[in-house]
Amino acid sequence: MTSAQSKSSAGNFFEDFRLGQSFRHATPRTVTTGDVALNLALTGSRFPVQSAAGFAGTIGLLGAPLDDLLVFHIAIAKTVPDISVNAVANLGYADLRFETRAYPGDTLSTVSEVTGLRPTSDGKAGIVYVRSLTRNQYDENVVSWNRWVMVRKRNESAETPETHVPDLPSLVPAEALTVPAGADFSGYDTDAAGSPHLWEDYEVGERIDHIDGMSIGDSEHMMATQLYQNTARVHLDRHLAQGSRFGQPLVYGGHVMSLARALSFNGLANAAFIAAINGGRHAAPSFAGDTIYAWSAVLDRQPLPNRADVGALRLRTVATKNRPCGDFPGAEGDDPSVVLDLDYWVLMPRRG
Repeated sequence: MTSAQSKSSAGNFFEDFRLGQSFRHATPRTVTTGDVALNLALTGSRFPVQSAAGFAGTIGLLGAPLDDLLVFHIAIAKTVPDISVNAVANLGYADLRFETRAYPGDTLSTVSEVTGLRPTSDGKAGIVYVRSLTRNQYDENVVSWNRWVMVRKRNESAETPETHVPDLPSLVPAEALTVPAGADFSGYDTDAAGSPHLWEDYEVGERIDHIDGMSIGDSEHMMATQLYQNTARVHLDRHLAQGSRFGQPLVYGGHVMSLARALSFNGLANAAFIAAINGGRHAAPSFAGDTIYAWSAVLDRQPLPNRADVGALRLRTVATKNRPCGDFPGAEGDDPSVVLDLDYWVLMPRRG
């Protein structure tokens, strides 16, 4: 007699992956204004272009685009059942590019290819590298990225594939960044945006403490994870988590990323779009009850080809838990309070 459980899937474990393996992920997702409102409630993000259709219209857009990280979290969640439902941890990102901007009503679909595999030294898990691409209903590229994730083995004695680690770029060139179609920042309203500071006002080496903190509620982080349709058990299954070394669900690292982006409004209010993520890592886990703080350093400032209205800032944003950023003298990467270290490009209006 066939088991009733045979129609269910436990997902892929490390020994199930093969180099070059491809996935067409279920389920396509039409993103609505309801999703936008819930994301706003869960993150408190205040960036004006994504907050108000009228403001977006002043820079030539037909409406308020979706929050960049909301798009990314929905996109990456599509990959979870095939790639990381049995993950120990999501380890990092590289060469993430936002190409076509998404709007409410757009439908997002994602495909992935396995680009690398590496077993861990203890033989209990392995690192899976994937390149993923999300397109809209018009078959336009919306966002693409590399990520690597540590995935458990089903059987610790199972043979594992030959090690291959892909050569990933450390930087998306500024000239490769995509400005949203139709955007003209010459009419950008700094009063409505809430800050007078534009591209020219930021200096390489400058460090900005975003000051404010945001505490993570238990129901809030789980609701955010479900908003993205992320099914990773480590974020949602409290019963399962009781047997883990942490004893409780981990906050989805992407949600911490969204909180850090929301906090960065205080000091970077005119960082209108995330154009690319050069690299990033979730340095330590976060849990319900933690308070997230963030600071950013300006790594580079670049003009864009044939654009006098908008430029690019390369930022490093560090998010911490339960320690305000003023506590850190400069060795942040080694501190256990650091939960996120992100290197990325933003688009910011230029003066005149």
